[in-house]
Amino acid sequence: MSIDAGGYSSTPVLIIDDDQKLCRLISDYLKPMGYEVDVAGTGPQGLEMVKGGSYKAIILDVMLPGMDGFEVLRQIRSFSTVPVLMLTALGDESDRIVGLEIGADDYLPKTFSTRELLARLRAVTRRSQMSAEKAPETTDDRVVVNELQIEPSARRAVLGETNLNLTPLEFDLLLALAKSADRVMSRENPLAVISGRDYEAFDRSIDVHISSLRRKLGDDPKHPKFIKTLRSAGYLLIRNLPVDQ
Repeated sequence: MSIDAGGYSSTPVLIIDDDQKLCRLISDYLKPMGYEVDVAGTGPQGLEMVKGGSYKAIILDVMLPGMDGFEVLRQIRSFSTVPVLMLTALGDESDRIVGLEIGADDYLPKTFSTRELLARLRAVTRRSQMSAEKAPETTDDRVVVNELQIEPSARRAVLGETNLNLTPLEFDLLLALAKSADRVMSRENPLAVISGRDYEAFDRSIDVHISSLRRKLGDDPKHPKFIKTLRSAGYLLIRNLPVDQ
């Protein structure tokens, strides 16, 4: 099923959801906003469309018949970094955490407003576009913290001699922490600035992204060399390492 955006340059988006009424609602809202929307009613159909298409973002429901949204996301991440916005059951934190750990860029409860959907869709596509359209490399804006070097203009982070394979959101989060090295950033602040949306007091998405960053940095949360957690306060990127570390 394809719903075109009406004869002008548009942003291709794929919805993978078996709820036809919801798909129609989203499609009808996004079309005038400059999006071309395709719809897949099952996971396997969605995967084939992702492989054969050039989508700028995917809206993926967790609850799909047969192959669920988590498995669809795992398979998408095996061959594509296209931004994925997951739809989850209201208040189901476990779904959100699992989705983020697998590689979702953001999530929405199924009771979302169309305005919030548009805002989050724009945020994930903007981060992806910034990563894809890297500016010519310069050293003027390089951020260096110990053996970590971050080049914002090139959207590249290097640890020692190893290029870090970060998602757009992880890159922006690491850059925000590096620019404030040795200063505490609250749990809400980094993602609020990066994504342009508010976070609930008990929203654990920041914790999931920090955990993913730690794994990619080879950091031990019990004896951190890079990212330190200050309970009830937030996080900081450590600039001055102890000699024995």
